[in-house]
Amino acid sequence: MIRFLQQSNNRLVKALFIVIVGAAAVSMCVYLIPGLGSTGVTAADTYAEIYPHWYNKLFRSGEAISLERVRQVASQQLAQRYPQYADNPMMLNFMTQQVGQGLVQQQMLLAEATSLGITATDADVARTLQTGPNAEVLYPGGKFIGQEAYTNLVAQNRHQSVPDFEADIKRGIIMQRLQSYVTAGVTASDKDIRDAYRKANIKIKFDYAVISSDDLRKSINPSDADLEAFFKKNTVRYANAVPEQRAITYFAFTPQQLPGGMPQPSQQAVQAYYNQHQQEYSVPEQARARHILVQEAAGADAKTDAAARAKADDVLKQLKAGGKWDDLAKKYSDDPGSKDSGGELGFAQRGRMVPEFDKAIFSQPINEIDIVKSQFGYHIVQVEERTTAHSQLLSEVLPTIQATLGRQMIAQAEDSYAKSLAAEAGKNGLAATAKAHGLELVTAPPAAQQGTIAALPDGSQLLAKAFQAKVNATPDYAATGEGYAIFQVTGTQGAHAPAFADWKSHVLDDYRSDNLPGLLAQKVNDLATKAKSGDFAAVAKAAGATVKTSDLVGSSGQVPDLGAVGQVAPQLFDLAQGAVSGPINAGRTAVVARILEKQEPTADEIQKNFDQTRDQMLGEKREEAFQLFAANIAADYKKNNRVRVNPKANTPEPGQGQGQ
Repeated sequence: MIRFLQQSNNRLVKALFIVIVGAAAVSMCVYLIPGLGSTGVTAADTYAEIYPHWYNKLFRSGEAISLERVRQVASQQLAQRYPQYADNPMMLNFMTQQVGQGLVQQQMLLAEATSLGITATDADVARTLQTGPNAEVLYPGGKFIGQEAYTNLVAQNRHQSVPDFEADIKRGIIMQRLQSYVTAGVTASDKDIRDAYRKANIKIKFDYAVISSDDLRKSINPSDADLEAFFKKNTVRYANAVPEQRAITYFAFTPQQLPGGMPQPSQQAVQAYYNQHQQEYSVPEQARARHILVQEAAGADAKTDAAARAKADDVLKQLKAGGKWDDLAKKYSDDPGSKDSGGELGFAQRGRMVPEFDKAIFSQPINEIDIVKSQFGYHIVQVEERTTAHSQLLSEVLPTIQATLGRQMIAQAEDSYAKSLAAEAGKNGLAATAKAHGLELVTAPPAAQQGTIAALPDGSQLLAKAFQAKVNATPDYAATGEGYAIFQVTGTQGAHAPAFADWKSHVLDDYRSDNLPGLLAQKVNDLATKAKSGDFAAVAKAAGATVKTSDLVGSSGQVPDLGAVGQVAPQLFDLAQGAVSGPINAGRTAVVARILEKQEPTADEIQKNFDQTRDQMLGEKREEAFQLFAANIAADYKKNNRVRVNPKANTPEPGQGQGQ
């Protein structure tokens, strides 16, 4: 309930994006066709050139997609979809490639739209801004906010100029019109619609015999002679089964062994950090409330509404008479997220709830109980506490700041000490350096790159560096999860084939893995054959299978040891009551089922849901038709080399390498 009470954190951003996002399903189709387009000479600031006609290619008069535009859109999408990676150069480069291909695909479709006479005018754009999702932001009360405010909003939220923003909207309109044109002939017969609803809403209950691959695997017990023969037969498979290993000598230190002990931040450093991060310690106005929801569907008739209100009034009366919130919320609330915790919603900031609820919790007297109507129904609400906007005092956040600064100082001190020890070891050797600082020198057993170093909390970074180093190279250092280790590779052993005796347990695992699929298929096929003509339970028991019974489930239902029925075994919905299925491969299990009960929707149910089913079916068929159309367009461009992609376009900009 908390999730669907909450509103967008920034309605402006949502509104400004919605036109483009709405068209994204059409205009940003990314088919990722291998080898799309040809590389060739293009301007350094151009991502790609698209040639709608053969003569455009001849005269180099195609449509250009600038590298700046690709990177701008990539940055916007990365910040919108994965804000935690907004500054990650690798993610930005990946997103740039995806967006680049999407814009190339879009430009092909725009060229096709032009050839079909499908366009959009400035008046279309203006009408979209005035009547579309942006209207409440740009035309509050029907009055334009003004060109300067409009320009600032677009710059702040889209990082674009107004002409570029409106050009995006125009492209979106054209793409939507193209999709409507291409899919105008898509139809679905009444019979297909009724059959689709009937099939999607059949429910079945069934017994099913389960053969577990885990159990069957344990039954595969070859002799030593069989294993050795398997080992010899698969010589190539085991040629490098034992990975390369490296012997490493090192000494390590922990933060407690830093010269002078672990550093502690001064009061001045704490105060400076607090001053620099004031914004992080600001606490907005908040209200803590609890509620009991009497849910009501949108557009409910007067009779239904009156019944919901009467129920809410009754709950309110019980609360005011001394009824317990925990008991009444659990009994009456339709909010699954809070009903079991006495209706508690915790603290919420102003503007985070739907308007009616938000207004109530920030205006209703503390501890007073009242009824509030929202789009979700009737809420019996009690405000328990409110806090005004304020900044936390230094004393409140002192432990957090001290811990943060302490970690930073320790990390810097560790890194500095590790560097100095590595440099010293490069001059005097590992043994002498370790002895001089009272640290223990260790020679670890040879380890693979994905192995472990038992004496270290985390040896992964050390091993990663060791496998990049040469034997007896200058000592290096690596983090260990609890300090650093200064190390040197002292030996290496290449990947090689093991002796059978040393690798016997691995050979047994491989033997079982290779033989399991065939044995599982044989078992379930035999079970299916016998179950169709014999006693289901008896046949299953004889085969070592476990018989279970499902609930009454539809195509989206989940059944233990089988999974999503509609995906794993859709054929079950075509069987008659009493029928036995063929073998079903469910991954880690194999199953044979017998239908116990089958319920189909009635003619009235099918008719009641006819329009919704038709719309869904037509939507899916239109999407499929448009995707096929777009794929054919892309294939034609590829076949005739009418796309030139800058070969340097997908390489990181200077300063964006992986090591940055």
